[in-house]
Amino acid sequence: MRLSFHGAARNVTGSCFLVECSGKRILIDCGLYQGDSELKDTNAEPFGFDPKGIDFLLLTHAHLDHCGRIPLLAKQGFRGEIITTAASSDLARLIMLDSASLQEDEARYRARRELRRRNKKHVEEVQPLYTVVDALSAIEFFGRSAAYDLPLELAPGITATFLDTGHILGSANILLELNENGRSKRVLFSGDIGCAGRPILRDPSPAPPADIVVMETTYGDRNHRSLDSSLEELYEAISEAFQHGGNVIIPVFALERAQEMLYFLHEAIEAGSLPRNIQVFLDSPMAISATEIFMRHQECFTEQAAALLRDSLGPFNLPGLHYTRETAESIAINRLVGGAVIMAGSGMCTGGRVRHHLKHNLWRRDSSVIFVGYAVRGTLARTIIDGAASVRIYGEEIRVLAHIYTINGFSAHAGQEDLLAWHANTGEPEKTFLVHGEKDVMEIFAKRLKDTEVLMPKRHEVFKI
Repeated sequence: MRLSFHGAARNVTGSCFLVECSGKRILIDCGLYQGDSELKDTNAEPFGFDPKGIDFLLLTHAHLDHCGRIPLLAKQGFRGEIITTAASSDLARLIMLDSASLQEDEARYRARRELRRRNKKHVEEVQPLYTVVDALSAIEFFGRSAAYDLPLELAPGITATFLDTGHILGSANILLELNENGRSKRVLFSGDIGCAGRPILRDPSPAPPADIVVMETTYGDRNHRSLDSSLEELYEAISEAFQHGGNVIIPVFALERAQEMLYFLHEAIEAGSLPRNIQVFLDSPMAISATEIFMRHQECFTEQAAALLRDSLGPFNLPGLHYTRETAESIAINRLVGGAVIMAGSGMCTGGRVRHHLKHNLWRRDSSVIFVGYAVRGTLARTIIDGAASVRIYGEEIRVLAHIYTINGFSAHAGQEDLLAWHANTGEPEKTFLVHGEKDVMEIFAKRLKDTEVLMPKRHEVFKI
């Protein structure tokens, strides 16, 4: 049996791990690298294995850094079966098609830039990483749906069990039970571990006992502030911006964070913490589609959220909510001088409509920008969070004069103490591999782990298990 690491090795994106057992090759996730240009260039590099030789791809959840290179995998010859939960399957289709469209747009932009730069009529054609056709082809390989807590036989001697991890809709830990030549191993992949006590999704399931643990460490160096204090700051920031006559920009991830923000705004209006006539714009076609998928998968919800969904308004609707799918509708939002909450993707401001809204509002002292999610080093969001005096957006230098808030209590990732508690339930594993975290964070977290050998694998590193 062998375990190798082909992504999220000493960084927080590009999750991709390979298990080899009894002649079968099982891939756990196949994510896109996100961040600065150097990290993004990694996406075009070889996988570190032959895509044609992969028998199964098990997907922990539908975030881009976990599913975003599946179309490239299929483009390069993958013909195996993709297995995930029903909710993750629906979301992954949406995410991959959106990513493919962006890849095509970026290729066209780079081609035009090269024509301008070289002052020639023709330059070598710029190819996207993958196309919409590649994404559609990849969707054909989604096979069986995994139900939480029910073992699924992949092949004789190889069983996979998906466990609810409470991170986003449909997210899972994956336990592989492997048997080869009379030897047995239980290998547990954490995926991304969520937080307990959230309003929409159920709490993460306790980790099962395991011999080998592969776990994320996104927030392995710190804990999150309480949800109550985070909500208090959110509502105060919105009210303050309105008092000044400005707008509120909230960069959101289309999956989970957008829906959670709608839920919290709904609660605040019902409680009288925010006015009923507040104008809220969900300016993200993907987030709108994701919200529709959320409403189809109540099996992932808490009882309270499921009950609200049956209400006439539901947890994702507000009296003054506007879903803006069309580009013209998005452009019209920027004519609003003040009094609007504008939620748009992407959460890290690496692309999408939020960059236009930042361009129109960052320089205004009466407006506010509220970051409610993790931002990788090298992204526009991280640059603003780190205190840049100005940023470059669409070729224009924009001064940062708006009020900037970073509220980390909304993270969909578990903090350090919750990660430690999750790991403690695995028993005393032989080895624990730390992934999906920045190297300095991993080193801090490693010192807190007891009764296990801790390793921080490098990209493409291979281990016998």
